[in-house]
Amino acid sequence: MVGPGAKLVHALKYEGWHELAGFMGDRIAEVAQRHPVVSPASSRREARESHLADLRVTTVPTTRSRERIRGYNQATLLAQGVAAALGAPFVPMLTRTVERRSQIELERGLRQANVRNVFAPSGGMSSALARDVLLVDDVLTTGATAAEAASVLVEHGARSVHLLTFARALPKAISALP
Repeated sequence: MVGPGAKLVHALKYEGWHELAGFMGDRIAEVAQRHPVVSPASSRREARESHLADLRVTTVPTTRSRERIRGYNQATLLAQGVAAALGAPFVPMLTRTVERRSQIELERGLRQANVRNVFAPSGGMSSALARDVLLVDDVLTTGATAAEAASVLVEHGARSVHLLTFARALPKAISALP
């Protein structure tokens, strides 16, 4: 990743600037409000409020050791900001059951294997039953982590899962272009 978005993610994730999460969460919420799962076709206020009451916002959990080192889970802070901006409940629905190596330097196939079976439902999972879930994370690289998290959510009763991230990491070949 390059550019201002990468600098924001890096500052939030590695430099302790957790205050950035509110700004970044608001930007994600702006995109979410244009998404059909958040903004139903009906413009009537009652329909929108009813629809948002049925939406749950959750996050991709990090490992305990990374959260202990940082003092927070950056994706949780983003998701809480998105939920607040949308007026939808934030509910932690997943827990990470296994700590594996960081995904940063792994290729696509290794990333998929590295996150296989690392998530389990948490106490908040029951609120996902037959509801749309908005899964929030900081960066989308290959999608392996998000896909694994989404599969657990659907397997345990979410009607649908929609992913929103603050940034998208481009493959090295594309990001190296002038």
